[in-house]
Amino acid sequence: MALKSLSGHGITRRWLVNGLGMFAVILVLFETAFFFAFRAYVYGEVENALYVRASAQAVLLERYMLTTAFDFEENAGELVESFTEKETMELQIVDAEARVLMSSGGFSTARSEHPADFDAALENDDGVGVWRGKNENGEAVMALCNVVYRENKTVAGAMRYVVSLTLVDQYITYISLVVVLLGVAILFLVVLSGSYFINSIVTPVSELGIAARRIALGDYDSRIEKKYNDEIGELCDTINYMAGEIAATEQVKNDFISSVSHELRTPLTAIKGWSETLQQVDGDVELTQKGLEVIAAEAERLSGIVEELLDFSRMQGGRMKLNFDRVDVLAELQEAVFLFRDRARRAGVTLQYVESADLPPITADRDRLKQVFINVIDNAIKYSDTGGRVRIEAASMHDYVQVVISDNGIGIAPEDLPNVKSKFYKADKTRPGSGIGLALADEIVRRHGGWLDIDSTKGVGTTVSVMLPLKKENTYE
Repeated sequence: MALKSLSGHGITRRWLVNGLGMFAVILVLFETAFFFAFRAYVYGEVENALYVRASAQAVLLERYMLTTAFDFEENAGELVESFTEKETMELQIVDAEARVLMSSGGFSTARSEHPADFDAALENDDGVGVWRGKNENGEAVMALCNVVYRENKTVAGAMRYVVSLTLVDQYITYISLVVVLLGVAILFLVVLSGSYFINSIVTPVSELGIAARRIALGDYDSRIEKKYNDEIGELCDTINYMAGEIAATEQVKNDFISSVSHELRTPLTAIKGWSETLQQVDGDVELTQKGLEVIAAEAERLSGIVEELLDFSRMQGGRMKLNFDRVDVLAELQEAVFLFRDRARRAGVTLQYVESADLPPITADRDRLKQVFINVIDNAIKYSDTGGRVRIEAASMHDYVQVVISDNGIGIAPEDLPNVKSKFYKADKTRPGSGIGLALADEIVRRHGGWLDIDSTKGVGTTVSVMLPLKKENTYE
């Protein structure tokens, strides 16, 4: 299986679509809104300027018409001549029929229909109307028409102010272009900083993916260089730690397979050897009897190993069932000691059982409790040399029953002691055993609501204390 590098295209694409795309849309919407708002504001200012100019002129004109015999149409030329802002806008004098009587010039404003602003001015209460569009020369203009009334409230005409929007539109375009360029610059900076940020994530993630694939393929020595002290750095540490733990577990598993294979091979070899021997002898009753005893003992040993493996499998799968009942601890402990007397004698180990006073019964699984005692005593004999001693005693400790099994065997090194209750772990690989006996015993005691402590000194011996509550608490059915 070939390793594939994670290109990070998925993360980059999501950032482009979800992050940058959304930002770009918001930026476009903002600039569009700004353009229309700014244009409306500028046009409003132009309109306001026209309105102020027209209002002031209209007030003066109406007062003048009231106090003098001033005829609006006849004096149109005088109004145009006195207009002082010819350079910035055009003044048109319009009669009551919207015909242009006189113009200050500068713009072609002749129209075949009524100006829209004139009609609007007639309809409005303040007599003012505004129109914005293009004149007949195609030039953008704004016109404000202010109706002039006679004393009898009839329409005398109107003064129409027209201003070109060319420069105004150029100003609006310039400001809008500046805003657009500013938005492009902001977008560029966002892309630049975002690309750096994305790369700072994508590259380590790609390396993490490659390392994870290598680990999945069995390269447990693969490690990731930590470059950042952040979440990515923590993930690097986690994966490196995971690789180390997997490597250690893999080594323990291999050792376990090797150990179990050896444990299974020994009784099978004995059974096979004695079977072949018995097939060749004829009439040797003593040899036949001895061979059958060995075969039976090795078959029993083989059955015990298989049963231990099955128990461990049940424990790992959460299928171990405990049948709790009132149990006499001393009876189960004495039976376990009795099972090992012959084996201890053959191994040259003294098995010392200290008779205890009557102990209160506890709530426990009888068979599993005996299994704990058997596993611990078996280990004590197994790790004791010829001439060694194994001491077994029990006592009542407040709300608990304590069973202590100690030996003066080879002991356990300080670096191995924290791991001896771990599954598959063996401190001394030269000694027989599968490495799951203590792990199984510890799990059983824990499910009884108690605990199993191990105290050991290398070359001095080991003491195992099993604490069992009188009442079943915090147990797992």
